[in-house]
Amino acid sequence: MTDKPKLLVLIGPTAVGKTKLSIELAKAFSCEIISGDSMQVYRGMNIGTAKISKAEMEGVPHHLIDIHEPDEPFSVSEFQERCTQLIPEITARGNLPFIVGGTGLYVESLCYQYEFAESGSDEEFRLEQAAFATEFGNEALHDKLRIIDPESAQRLHPNDTRRVIRALEIHKLTGETLSQQLSRQKKTTPYDLCLIGLTMDRQMLYNRIEERIDHMMEQGLIEEVQKLQAQGYTPDMVSMQGLGYKEIWPYLNEAATLEETVYLLKRDTRHFAKRQLSWFRHMHDIQWVDVSGPENFSANYEKIHGMITGSFSSDFQ
Repeated sequence: MTDKPKLLVLIGPTAVGKTKLSIELAKAFSCEIISGDSMQVYRGMNIGTAKISKAEMEGVPHHLIDIHEPDEPFSVSEFQERCTQLIPEITARGNLPFIVGGTGLYVESLCYQYEFAESGSDEEFRLEQAAFATEFGNEALHDKLRIIDPESAQRLHPNDTRRVIRALEIHKLTGETLSQQLSRQKKTTPYDLCLIGLTMDRQMLYNRIEERIDHMMEQGLIEEVQKLQAQGYTPDMVSMQGLGYKEIWPYLNEAATLEETVYLLKRDTRHFAKRQLSWFRHMHDIQWVDVSGPENFSANYEKIHGMITGSFSSDFQ
């Protein structure tokens, strides 16, 4: 028995199948879902973020979706703050808080109540680094990070310029590296935590990613980015550096063909999934479930249902 608030968490790489499972689990355990995705907070960015639709929610309450305009940055500290407000509110309603998402740092920082130095932001520095990357290439920007913080450089892909710039900015503002901040965090949780991770055969996952990208293009991903461009949003914004958006801008500016754009988006998404799995692998307390094979949905659901019942046995037996 514990008096800690209960928290259910479902993580996994993009396209692994978190959404469908999360809805069925939420209905079974009377959950309210909190999105653990750093990009689904932005309004008007639906296709590229694979944002769940109202119909797909099937009446399950969802939080931290469509809470910002694309020109309003969203940070891990804001995510923590909002979640620490939401979790007791959901619990007080007699429901189970359920984090679902794939942004590893966000989810881990919440689960273990990470404390980050008050680093603030330096917009001029960010713009300078973005301009540097444009002129000299993403690899050159990544080399800057490798010199001051090789551990973070190993974790972040050179094309993930948004997070590379943020890691450089943290060092500039605080005098310490992002990896130093992460290394001193205590791996203890303030929650009665049930943390479940979905994994899948790598080639099967990559095939699903490519199918998802094809579907996004059919749904109108390019038109979605064109609409954002027409609204005055620009490629240097934090939101527009997100996967599924930064790859489209060169096409809109006639700097890449459609074929090149789709190839880059599929490649970058495969790399992103690989980095997600790498991040999750070092996290504590995860109960892993291999969901290879869509025909096994029912079996996987029953297995995860049993894990949750076992973790919160006093409430769900």
